[in-house]
Amino acid sequence: MILILTACDDNTVDHVARKLKARGAEFVRFDPADFPSKAAVSVSYGADGKPRGSIAAGNLRVDLERVTTLWHRRPGTPIPHEHITDNATRGYIRDECTWYVSDVWNALDCGSVPAPPSVVHAAEFKASQLRLAAAVGFELPPTLFTTSPEEFLAFYRRHNGEVISKLAGPTFNRRFGDTLSRYTQVVSRRDVGYADSVKLCPVIFQAYVPKRIELRITVVGERVFAAAIDSQASNHSRHDWRRYDFSSTRHQRHPLPVEIEHRCVELVERLGLCYGTIDMVVTPDGRYVFLEINPNGQYLWIEELTGLPISDAMCDLLMAAPSRAKASRRAFKSCFEAAA
Repeated sequence: MILILTACDDNTVDHVARKLKARGAEFVRFDPADFPSKAAVSVSYGADGKPRGSIAAGNLRVDLERVTTLWHRRPGTPIPHEHITDNATRGYIRDECTWYVSDVWNALDCGSVPAPPSVVHAAEFKASQLRLAAAVGFELPPTLFTTSPEEFLAFYRRHNGEVISKLAGPTFNRRFGDTLSRYTQVVSRRDVGYADSVKLCPVIFQAYVPKRIELRITVVGERVFAAAIDSQASNHSRHDWRRYDFSSTRHQRHPLPVEIEHRCVELVERLGLCYGTIDMVVTPDGRYVFLEINPNGQYLWIEELTGLPISDAMCDLLMAAPSRAKASRRAFKSCFEAAA
C-alpha cells in the first residue's frame, strides 16, 4: 500500500491518484495537518523490537505495517486542538507534533519518495548541494555564502558587479510563502550601498551566468526528464523563471547530453534521494551550469506544458517501493565524504 502525505488541495496528487487508481494500485492519502486535532497516529514496539503503527482519522484507518511506499509529497503542519488558545502552548504542541510525525515517517520500514524526511531535510542544504554537484562533475557558478559585508564587496568587485543574490535556505518560503515571494535578484549599485546589512542574515551571492535557456530537470528514479524554459524571451522572467510569463516564455522538451543526464541521476542518488528537480542554465556558448536541486520540487506544470510523462514515471516509482536501505547508505556515504 502507498501512503501519500499531502494537503487536500494538492492537484499533483489528484492527477497521480487517478493514474494509480487506473493501474489498480492500493493507496491512501493523509494530511498531517489533521493531526492531532482530527486524527490519531500511534506507534508501538514489542519486546521483539518489531514496530506496529496506525493512523485513525474519521473513516480512515491505516495499518502502517502494510505501507510499502511513503510519498512525502506536500504534507501540512500539524494543527493543535482549537480549545488550546494560549499561543505559547499551541506553538509547543505544533512543534512537538511535527517532530513526532517526522519520527514516525522516518521509522517506517518501507520505501520513501523522495526519501525519508530526515534525508530530504539534509538534501536541502545548498552548500552541500554545490559540493556534491561539483564532485559528480557539474560546472558551478562562482558562489559566496556570507554574512560579511567585506567578503560581499570583494566578491562584487571580483566579478565586475555582475552578481545575483539568493536566499540561503527554505525558511523564508516556509514562513512567508503564502503572502510573499523572494526571487533571485541581480545586485544593483543601489543594493551595494546597503552592503552593511549583509551582516544581519546570511545571503548567497553568485556570479551572473549568461543564459541561452534555463532547464528544469526532473529525475524520477533513474529516469530523467528535461524541459527548456526560454526565460530570456521575457524581461519579466530573464533573471528568475519563477516570475512566470507563460505567454512569452516557451517551454519544450530538451535532449540532454548523455554525460549531463548521468550526472543528474548520480547527484540525486548521492543525496540519498530517488526524486529531485534540478535547475540549470545553458549558456550562449553551450555550457551546462548547475544552479541547485530541490529534493521535493513541483513538476506537474512542466508536464502539462511539454507532455513529458513524469506522472507515469512517478506511478512506476511509487508502485516499485524504492529501496530505503540503498538510499540511506548512499546518503550516509555522501555525508561521510563531505565531512572528510
